[in-house]
Amino acid sequence: MRKVQAQTKSVRELLSGVKYGIDFYQREYVWTRRNIEELLNDFEGRFLACYDESHERTEVSKYRHYFLGSIITIVESGMRYVVDGQQRLTTLTLLLIHLQHELEDIDDVMQVRPLVFSTKYGVKAFNLDIPERRDCMDALFSGKGAGAIESNDASVNNLIECYGDIEELFPDTLKGKALPIFVDWLIENVNLVEIEAQTDDDAFTIFETMNDRGVNLSQADMLKGYLLAHINETDAQSMHKRKASANSDWRRLTGDLNQLWHGEDEVFLKLWLRAKYAETIRDRKKGATNRDFENIDKFHRWVRDNRARLGLNGSDDFYDFITRQFGYYSKHYIAMHRAAWNFTPGREELYYNMYNSFSLQYLLALAPLTLEDDKESAREKIRLVTTFADIFLARRMVNFRRNGYSTLAYGMFNLAKRIRDKDVAALRECLIDELAKMGDTFAGITGEGQWGQPYTLNSFTGRSIKYLLARMTAWIDKRSGINTDFDTYARAKNESFDIEHIWSANSYPEHRNDFASEDDFHRERNLFGGLLLLPRSVNRSLSDKPYEHKMKKYVQQNLLAASLNEAKYLNEPSFKRFREISGLPFKPHEQFKKADLLERQELYRQICEQIWSPDRLLADN
Repeated sequence: MRKVQAQTKSVRELLSGVKYGIDFYQREYVWTRRNIEELLNDFEGRFLACYDESHERTEVSKYRHYFLGSIITIVESGMRYVVDGQQRLTTLTLLLIHLQHELEDIDDVMQVRPLVFSTKYGVKAFNLDIPERRDCMDALFSGKGAGAIESNDASVNNLIECYGDIEELFPDTLKGKALPIFVDWLIENVNLVEIEAQTDDDAFTIFETMNDRGVNLSQADMLKGYLLAHINETDAQSMHKRKASANSDWRRLTGDLNQLWHGEDEVFLKLWLRAKYAETIRDRKKGATNRDFENIDKFHRWVRDNRARLGLNGSDDFYDFITRQFGYYSKHYIAMHRAAWNFTPGREELYYNMYNSFSLQYLLALAPLTLEDDKESAREKIRLVTTFADIFLARRMVNFRRNGYSTLAYGMFNLAKRIRDKDVAALRECLIDELAKMGDTFAGITGEGQWGQPYTLNSFTGRSIKYLLARMTAWIDKRSGINTDFDTYARAKNESFDIEHIWSANSYPEHRNDFASEDDFHRERNLFGGLLLLPRSVNRSLSDKPYEHKMKKYVQQNLLAASLNEAKYLNEPSFKRFREISGLPFKPHEQFKKADLLERQELYRQICEQIWSPDRLLADN
């Protein structure tokens, strides 16, 4: 093996003027939302520890650096290939694409773009060049969005998912005035070590040496070792027996957690410690430092440093922590996790919240649980918290609010502290009060929210609108005796459902008297009340048809769509009974003018207020 060449490089140095290929045997991109979330949280914490609003951009040269790891490359036939490290390089590229769309100053955009896309000898190419991903990368880079991409390739679909996660999870603290300075820090102060091999054999030798020299202990293993070491008895035989028992319980419990997902034991331990013991979180302001919430990322150290807060004072406490407390809280977490990923009657809110990527629901749900809760009390606490989250998220959606992790973590942690260890009655009162104080309501649908404009479809609201329409459509169906559910519309197994515009894009001429301009028409065409969910084939067949034609087809579809047609109000006793009980202002629309659209907008507001009513938190619900 020849001498290994290793060099520390900034993101700019690594990606400028270089085109990387990836060999066919390792082309899958497998990062998940969790990986994205952890990386962005790390970047945010390291950057904000140095950032001050008063800083000039030249101050970035004095900011602390962040080490992102190493990559292994090899040059063959004039092309540089990545042997190890493509997950990080791909994610960095996705982040840079997002940043170039966020930046407004052309000079700042131009310092990012060459790190993603460059031209050499007249040939344009992405700097991380994988043939099957080019169309996807081009759509993301050019701003066409994920909707322009159709692919059966797992890596391409995962790229789309992760890019969406970056858009949703990118911290608010890194936007605005901080954004160009963060970009400077990212491309100049985030470092990787590039290890350049001379041959394929050398590359794989390096790879194996870096990955196969022993098995690194996980944080969970190190925490277990610390806890077991403090189970002490005067009698050696008794001590050995108790340690063996605790070790057996630990292995069983972590095994159960990891059956959910690899590494889920560490995810749970962080959630549990934050929910039940953490007292502080990093302030969302300049110069803020990490506190309990962030430091629990290294939970094996945090437990050791905060043992008194956890009540770990003697041998019995350490034994109880493993054999009773760990078992009790992990049991509830496992049950919640399963319901969050598999629709479970009676626990639907967990599923809805996970569909909206609200992983913070576990933090909230664990907080009020106590070892003294009976089965019914614990289940009711979880129902109350997850129902609160369901209502909270929906209200924010219709007010154009982001529901990403970084946006909500601070507020949800402080709420978790307020509801920690509360009994059912006190918990219910606290959550109802929290909703009552909430500035965002469903009045946002009709334009009475903070933005002063009605809820409408755009590139930011598309996923939320489809979710809300799926909930509304399934709710109306079910209460009218039709056997459908949320997944029928949101996660159809056969034909997927698309958002349907009641007004066709080409129908402005027949509406020109209602609008000052064609732009105004197209803006109001996207109002929430002018949208439905239809099977993709039906949606596409109706795309350019006039309303009179569409209305006749709608009557064969779900009730939310069919309610536009007068025929649905004849000989439909279940639908009639539902309208009478709900009091909702359904009515047929022989034509669909601007006034009709505004009536539907109001109808949608009232539907949402019933589905996501705070009354669901009352004892008799």
